[in-house]
Amino acid sequence: MKKYDVIVIGSGCGMNIVDEALRLGLNVALVDKGPLGGTCANTGCIPSKMLIFAADRIAEIQEAREFGIEAEIRNIDFGFIMERMRKSARENREHMKQGVAETKDLDFYEGSGRFVADHTIEVNGETIKGDKVFIAAGSRPLIPPIKGLEDVDYLTNETVLELKERPESVIIIGGGYIAVEYGHFFAAMGTAVTMLEMADRLILSEEPEIAELLKKQLSRRMEVHTGVQAQELKGNAGGVTVTVNDIETGKKREFSAQKTMVAVGRRSNADLLALGNTGVEIDRRGFIKVDEYLETTKRNIFAVGDINGQQMFTHVANEEASLAAYNGIHGSTKVKMDYSAAPHAVYSHPQIASVGLTEEAASKAFKVMVGKATYSDVAQGDAMMERNGFAKAIVEANSRKMLGFHVIGPYAPILIQEVIEAMASGGGIDQIQTSMHIHPAITELIPAVLSNLKDIT
Repeated sequence: MKKYDVIVIGSGCGMNIVDEALRLGLNVALVDKGPLGGTCANTGCIPSKMLIFAADRIAEIQEAREFGIEAEIRNIDFGFIMERMRKSARENREHMKQGVAETKDLDFYEGSGRFVADHTIEVNGETIKGDKVFIAAGSRPLIPPIKGLEDVDYLTNETVLELKERPESVIIIGGGYIAVEYGHFFAAMGTAVTMLEMADRLILSEEPEIAELLKKQLSRRMEVHTGVQAQELKGNAGGVTVTVNDIETGKKREFSAQKTMVAVGRRSNADLLALGNTGVEIDRRGFIKVDEYLETTKRNIFAVGDINGQQMFTHVANEEASLAAYNGIHGSTKVKMDYSAAPHAVYSHPQIASVGLTEEAASKAFKVMVGKATYSDVAQGDAMMERNGFAKAIVEANSRKMLGFHVIGPYAPILIQEVIEAMASGGGIDQIQTSMHIHPAITELIPAVLSNLKDIT
């Protein structure tokens, strides 16, 4: 049995741990069934945003008429857009594979690893042991138990990337961030989109008024149905028919399309690791339990990224990996993972960005003030003719500490960065309000929101 100082399972955020361990002169084993790079680089944020960037350009051209500009889209080369994305992913994988092969003191085990004991992993019939083990094995699409689903050729966020021809129509089952992003993409490509969400609104983690505006805006370009539960799928000559139950009325409805995409969430890959052979515990949702230092219930085994289910975003996973490497390898002192200023973005049309608590969550623990402002409240927003987008701040009334901030509209992920930095450096709003903001610039929206703070009774 070959022994290592560090074993890392997973080559997404896990590569941050590999790099740190190698920097310290440790001998390291990397276990990954491939493709190298993990979800983000291969089937998640990077390829999807390459597609959505093209969709954004189409949407801008379509909306140019509002500014007195007559523009015509003569052709959308769906095959080119998809192959550009796939080519980039292939090149990234090859570059990473070459880098791993040439790295000194790193042994790469290409295969599915499973625990046979604490700190002991079997991969491809070979058993290896590590003093410290870091699990970064990610997640996969959650496939719900819908009658007939296994009998139809449905898409996921992974298989959708293999499309070579644009579907004429698609039904998307789900209403989370993956669903609304791909809804935007397909609608821009010219596909007739129908979105079916079981909950009473889209993207449940966002503020209700943001979800409401998102549904309104998306409904201009596609069918959006909330409060409906998919009950059965049947193939037909033209594709697939989905039967749903209207949760409020109990009535059944049918929707048909050429393709169906399932986007109801993600599930942890923990069940693939034979954790029953270890002291590593999972929660009721199937995610690995970790403490505030990202250590599992077994000493010197850590879990980071999607597999622990804390916040399933790449930037959070990277931060967790760096922190777990510090806590696990350096050892003398430990640092707690802080999610209070962990942001996320949704690249729908309109875009969404959020950080911190929602108003509902904050109100349960704090006395809060809430402020809102629309894009059109500032000069640049008015120039953009952005009549719908807005931002919302949630602030602790006594300390004036920023608890949460939420934006829906153009450049939302860029706009919110100022707030993220303020929250990460202490959380007060004074540094934003006293900072000079360029006029006219859309960034004036941030202090405009804070100038409208009111107590919530």
